[in-house]
Amino acid sequence: MDRNSGGRSNSGGRNRVEERRGPELEANRTGNGRWGQNEWANGRRDPVTSLIGRLQSSWTVTVPVVALVVLVLTWQRNLGALAVAAVAVVLVGSILAAVHHAEVIAHRVGEPFGSLVLAVAVTVIEVALIITLMISGGPETASLARDTVFAAVMITANGIVGLALLVGAVRFGTVRFNTEGTGAALGVIAMLATMTLVLPSFTSARSGPEFSPAQLAFAGIASLALYAAFVSTQTVRHRDFFLPVPAHPGRRAAAADDAEEHAPPPSTRAALLSLGLLAVALVAVVGLAKAVSPAIEAGVKAAGIPESFVGVVIALLVLTPEGIAATRAALRDRIQTSLNLGYGSAIASIGLTVPVIALSTLWLEGPLILGLGSTQIVLLTLTVVVSVLTVAPGRATRLQGTVHLILLAAFIFLAINP
Repeated sequence: MDRNSGGRSNSGGRNRVEERRGPELEANRTGNGRWGQNEWANGRRDPVTSLIGRLQSSWTVTVPVVALVVLVLTWQRNLGALAVAAVAVVLVGSILAAVHHAEVIAHRVGEPFGSLVLAVAVTVIEVALIITLMISGGPETASLARDTVFAAVMITANGIVGLALLVGAVRFGTVRFNTEGTGAALGVIAMLATMTLVLPSFTSARSGPEFSPAQLAFAGIASLALYAAFVSTQTVRHRDFFLPVPAHPGRRAAAADDAEEHAPPPSTRAALLSLGLLAVALVAVVGLAKAVSPAIEAGVKAAGIPESFVGVVIALLVLTPEGIAATRAALRDRIQTSLNLGYGSAIASIGLTVPVIALSTLWLEGPLILGLGSTQIVLLTLTVVVSVLTVAPGRATRLQGTVHLILLAAFIFLAINP
């Protein structure tokens, strides 16, 4: 009798405690209470949260592998409209996966190494794509390297940079960055672009807008030396010039961004896995872009657009991962990271492409046209001047971002209607 009474008393006590803790338990189950906030620390996870986490981690691993399989199955094959649409979907997924893995690596190694990894990876694959298309295309692709490199410079210096400035300024009013590092990068871009894309139009060793073998060798060696000097400055000598500027006093990012910013870096194993998957994703991006390029070429010809516009489309596809990564960095008030991605990609595109193309001329037949036309030279000059005015104050508003985006629109419009 006493035991039963005691049992009922204890049961009633537990019920009263649970009634008092009911709201707290409910908040914890929905992630709004202390349990939800500390579920990782306590080793417990809500089933829905666990499922979402597994899905987020699985698709970034699965998509690059699937894209590589699709690339193998579609390589050197004529694709129908439905197959092209399916490849385009896989291509978009590969781009998003590449952005995810690049950000994992950047979080592990820190700036500016993270931006450098993505810029170099994309450029190496871009160079491989250019050489592949030049080998298969014959003399008709004599200007492909010029068109692709120039498009990459315009897309990065105006598109990626302009969008990052606009997005950051819309969210935070003004954005700030290091003028020392950004100005140095812009100076290297101006030097590389003028030496490799403008000078061939004015030299007299050859009749067309191309270098002689000796001039091409010098341009290749000089470009590689400039790129090496820039990387040394960015990562060793003056790394602090390329680090994000501290947020303005009183400015605070969204809670999710703030939590991501202060999250512990991933393990070495996770970073190495992301590095391998990033390489797979980038190979898939470039390969699938090449797979859909015949459809793009057919569409360009049907629309009466110059064939050089195909290089612009391919450059847009290849540089999409960097554009997304730069935009996401701008949304976290890390505009310096966005500029590192944009200007670093432009430098890598010229500094690595020209030496490799110069070396490839030893076995490639036909001319190599590098010199820009008068319209392109004007656009390049305007890009350099506007970029200097943007970088000089060390801060920017949405006006500067809009100017760069309008300049990119002018480049694309004139590429379609020369």
